[in-house]
Amino acid sequence: MPSYLNLHRTGELARRAEQALEALRRCEVCPRQCRVNRLENELGFCKIGRLARVASYAPHFGEEDPLVGSGGSGTIFFAQCSLACTFCQNFDISHAGRGFPAAFPEQLAAIMLELQGQGAHNINFVTPSHVVPQVLEALPLAAKQGLRLPLVYNSSGYDILETLKLLNGVVDIYMPDAKFFSPEAAKRYCQAEDYPERARQALKEMHRQVGDLELDEGGIAVRGLLVRHLVMPDDLAGTRQWMEFLAREISPNTYVNVMDQYRPCGDVAAFPELQRSITPEEYEAALDAAAAAGITRLDQRRLRLSARLLRALVQGR
Repeated sequence: MPSYLNLHRTGELARRAEQALEALRRCEVCPRQCRVNRLENELGFCKIGRLARVASYAPHFGEEDPLVGSGGSGTIFFAQCSLACTFCQNFDISHAGRGFPAAFPEQLAAIMLELQGQGAHNINFVTPSHVVPQVLEALPLAAKQGLRLPLVYNSSGYDILETLKLLNGVVDIYMPDAKFFSPEAAKRYCQAEDYPERARQALKEMHRQVGDLELDEGGIAVRGLLVRHLVMPDDLAGTRQWMEFLAREISPNTYVNVMDQYRPCGDVAAFPELQRSITPEEYEAALDAAAAAGITRLDQRRLRLSARLLRALVQGR
């Protein structure tokens, strides 16, 4: 049974929502600490006021194996972002804010229930760090109407401990990115020099709450931490350092998706080093770094796809 249902029965879920909404009054929901009054629709870095905006939602079959199963992962993509990487593959959502008009809590609850009705295995909140209060506001409404799916918190890793603690006992599966280990790289590409420190703190707190990833008898995730790491050209993301951190300070049993899908997207015109995809050799070096660090659980779907790609390159197809 998803953990948030216990909080709903005791009324604690509604209290968490009230506490989170109050944080919007002088917004400190994410590490940007803009301190604008979002309750009055003042806009900070994320450009989202009182209500969240949904860019799209649907059962998604391109996520990691433990989230997808036969019914897909019930993704809800939120517009805008608290990190806004310059190379984002969803640039039209994270920077330009493409999406539906502002979503009232009743509408967010209805979306969750619709995804459950379509057979999704979980509700997957994509880039939710700046709209945690709005998500918490909608959850009691959804739970009251029969929501019973595990919740996935799918973030950039640029999260603040105070907000994550409001999600303790609410989120079942955390799926953060581990983007840049270097403050200089994070400042250059995300305007967030504090990203590495914030992300390391966030991953520790997430793991403290939910532990290593747990699967049911069908191989579907029910609880735990799943980390994504996007391999960057010239090792700009610091793959070896991230893998060592995960193995030593989180758990060698951390489920990690070492991702090979970087390609030039977004607004990379000013960054020559970002204007190429990674090479097969760079990806193999990243996998070697994970193995050398002692990471024992790598996403097999990505590895299978990469193996096919490497064979095709070798064969000239």
